Amino acid sequence: MIARTVIRRGLRLLALASAVVVALAALLAAALRLQFTGAPAAWAKSTGNDALWLGHMWVDGRRAEADVERLAQRLRATGVKDVYVHSGPFEWDGRLDPAKYPNARNFVQWMHKYLPGVRVSAWLGQAVKNGLDLDDPKSRGNVLAGVAAIMKQGYDGIHYNFEPVGDDDTDFLDLLDHTRPLTGLLSTSVPQIEPYPGLRLAARGLLGHDKYWSRGYFRQVVARVDQVAVMTYDSGTPARSLYGGYAARQAELALDLVPPDKHLLIGAPAYHDHGLPWLDAAESVAMAAEGARLALSDHGRRERFGLALYVDFAATEEDWREYMTRWMAVHS
Repeated sequence: MIARTVIRRGLRLLALASAVVVALAALLAAALRLQFTGAPAAWAKSTGNDALWLGHMWVDGRRAEADVERLAQRLRATGVKDVYVHSGPFEWDGRLDPAKYPNARNFVQWMHKYLPGVRVSAWLGQAVKNGLDLDDPKSRGNVLAGVAAIMKQGYDGIHYNFEPVGDDDTDFLDLLDHTRPLTGLLSTSVPQIEPYPGLRLAARGLLGHDKYWSRGYFRQVVARVDQVAVMTYDSGTPARSLYGGYAARQAELALDLVPPDKHLLIGAPAYHDHGLPWLDAAESVAMAAEGARLALSDHGRRERFGLALYVDFAATEEDWREYMTRWMAVHS
């Protein structure tokens, strides 16, 4: 009899917990859908401060000058001002092997020849969960030595992408501080900002690491760099309107947190291998652009704001069409 009572009580608690989760999910969905309402202003579009992540083939010898010239022909019609070309990754101890970027000097020179107004940054990073230990001063020293060496190839800047970096990670801040003197332009990809109170801790409990950064830590990172690119993709939202609302929410938060003299980029998913069909259907360049426009319309005009397309080798012609029609040359 006691056992049955305990079982019934456990089932009631489980049902209650499930109901709470469903209710919270519905509330979050409603908030995101509300975020994706209204019409963006006609002026809310590219100001020529966009970015593009480029794959490793541009610096490892697989691409020649003719390929760069063709890339330039596409980018001249866009608002892309910065490209981040994958030039790593770092080894587990933080070293950066020069054999990973044998064609870097040529690539940078070709880019400057065909696109003199576009800045070229070395995209460098590594997995930092069960991988590269940024808490280790020696590893950070190796990273900095690699940065100093690769800057001699003619890059305009360094673009970091370490994942996952936890909220309040002071060693990452230390790395940014010590990278600053080594490069003219310093940028970093950043996780999503906690969209609503309580979600950071909930996501950390589920994933075992931070998916979101707090606003305070986000500000500390922004203070140390010239550019931040918020990775709004892999949001987990199951519908286009919800992803559009999610992108709008991230852009809204970031616009309030990033000073006007810093360059803010909203990551737009130009790739199609999320792993789940409904994620591929929900996330798109078009929805990221629409969300960014809505947030910008509410915030007000801002010059140093743009989309960052991820990534060139996965982008389809449809992705480029969405970028051009929904962000670059909007007709309202």
